[in-house]
Amino acid sequence: MSESIHPLYDKQCQCPFCTHSFTTKKVRSRFTRPIKTDTDFYTLYKHEQYSPLLYVPMVCPNCGYSYTDQFSSLLSEPSRDEITEKLVKRWTPQNFSEERTESNALNAYKLAIYTAQLKKEKAIVIAGLYLRVVWLYRKRKDAFEEARFMRLAEKMYKKAYEEDDLSFTEMNALRVLYLIGELNRRLGRNEEAIKYFSLVVEKKQLAFDPKIINMARDGWYQVREDQKKTANRLLNTGN
Repeated sequence: MSESIHPLYDKQCQCPFCTHSFTTKKVRSRFTRPIKTDTDFYTLYKHEQYSPLLYVPMVCPNCGYSYTDQFSSLLSEPSRDEITEKLVKRWTPQNFSEERTESNALNAYKLAIYTAQLKKEKAIVIAGLYLRVVWLYRKRKDAFEEARFMRLAEKMYKKAYEEDDLSFTEMNALRVLYLIGELNRRLGRNEEAIKYFSLVVEKKQLAFDPKIINMARDGWYQVREDQKKTANRLLNTGN
């Protein structure tokens, strides 16, 4: 790691809600060297203490409004009133603008999820926040909370597929279908997993994404292999 350049830098922000100016830490791209990526896109980095995952949400220290680059800039009057009553008036000033621990990052994500719900942000945005909380709990080896947020993410990705226009988002329809399948596989819901992995292959004309199609096929075969192993184990136990 370079001695002269710190991995983190200050990004200047202006709160979309109260217009307060503040800084938040971000990771310089030269320090984001991935080692491996899981089948649900969780990426492990060489310098895990500077994982970009820790620094996605921006939290206004003045009013508590928490957001990411995926949030819409639109804010309706009813949403503004809701955020004022349920977040801003209850906010105790906190500073998320320094180097973050996993615990700090989790709090920032949960604030962003709460803000997104009050703002009535798109399902695809909330699903992405839930998924990143899944990854943080995986980092912490907290299987119970990881599974809890997986269920929330899976439900929200389904809602996103059914209701959102995914044309101008980072997540195309095939990727959403794949993630629904993969989250179900990880939750042990094998039939649901097979259903959604199969849908990816059937609907491959939705987007040119050969990598996702191959990952869906791999996921489908993995579920089948797991089912065979479970069946064999039960047979052997029965004997």
